[in-house]
Amino acid sequence: MIPALVAAGRWLRRRAENIAAALLATMFIAFLVQIVFRYIFNWPSGWAFELSIVCWLWGVLFGAAFIVDEKDEIRFDVIYGAIPPTARRVIAVVTGIAMLAIYGMSLPAVADYVAFMKVERTAYLKIPFNWLYSIYVVFAVAVLVRYAVLVWRAISRGAAPSAGAGDARGR
Repeated sequence: MIPALVAAGRWLRRRAENIAAALLATMFIAFLVQIVFRYIFNWPSGWAFELSIVCWLWGVLFGAAFIVDEKDEIRFDVIYGAIPPTARRVIAVVTGIAMLAIYGMSLPAVADYVAFMKVERTAYLKIPFNWLYSIYVVFAVAVLVRYAVLVWRAISRGAAPSAGAGDARGR
């Protein structure tokens, strides 16, 4: 791969991690504000609760789309680690195609629904729901790209995802 693209990819990944960290910090601060407002001042703080929920939603889906590696995904390592690499490739292709089909078929409906939600806003911060839920469309596209690459690698290179630490055969 071209070194400049690798360097750009690493830089983008670090910025994505920075964004996720900022979302987590904002969520934590909003949580602390909720505690202080409710138990010290006895004031309602619906906006802080709403901000926490928004940051959690965006943090989880943004992180899953741009930060979590394929090797960090949950697997049945006991089974997956005990089978030979050829079977892992077959499983990678079958599950990858299934994920591509599921997310590919659902993407137009999801995009339509997110666009439709522009008519609603959150209760306290007045964020349009289409902005709030637009991260799911980004997540779905990232999943499609990730599984397309996984299937392509499994078919063209014969590379299957590793079994990780639970690899019973030591591969």
